[in-house]
Order: sequence, then structure tokens, then C-alpha cells
Amino acid sequence: MQASLFDNTAEPKAKPTTLPATQKQLRFAQQIASRTKADLPAELWTDRKRLSEWIDQHHTPLPRTQFSNYPSSKQVAFAERIARLKRRQVPPECFRDKTLMSKWIDSNR
Repeated sequence: MQASLFDNTAEPKAKPTTLPATQKQLRFAQQIASRTKADLPAELWTDRKRLSEWIDQHHTPLPRTQFSNYPSSKQVAFAERIARLKRRQVPPECFRDKTLMSKWIDSNR
């Protein structure tokens, strides 16, 4: 006999307690493991949460200083608008340093 939808005697389906890791997670974890020479246990591949914790422990983000000194796109657009109105060129070094760009804008307003 089949259990109906409203029958409380039917056993509920067991929900999986863990979700498998995503392909993106696995690729990222393998990149970290190869870069840091860390051991990536195979049992983590079947548990998304545990793999995420492993990634958090072993991932060291790259420093953001590489592009932090460049002027913002709004700053560049404003400087180019000023240059067009004044019929001048923005010096090339200003595009590599936000402080220089700011000084150029202040002196050419």
C-alpha cells in the first residue's frame, strides 16, 4: 500500500547533510594546493563546507597595492574633460599616479 501525501506514517526522505564541492571550488582549491604545496585531502571533495573552510585557511589573497596608486576612472574622465576644454594634454605620468592626477586637475580647473 502506498502512503498518501497527507499520511504521517510515511517515513520522510533523508535529506543529504552535506553538499558536494562545486567544480569551481575544486579548481580553486587545487590551484591553492599547487601554489602553496599544501595537502588537499580527497575527503574534502565531497563536502562543500569543509572544502570552503580549507580554502579560507590556505588562501592568502594577493596584495591590492599593484593598482592602488592609479587614478580612478572618474578622475581620469574629469581630467580629460578639463584638457579638452583647455585644449591641453594630460601628462602621461598623471595616468600612473592618482596624486599627480589630482594635482594636475587642481592646477588646471
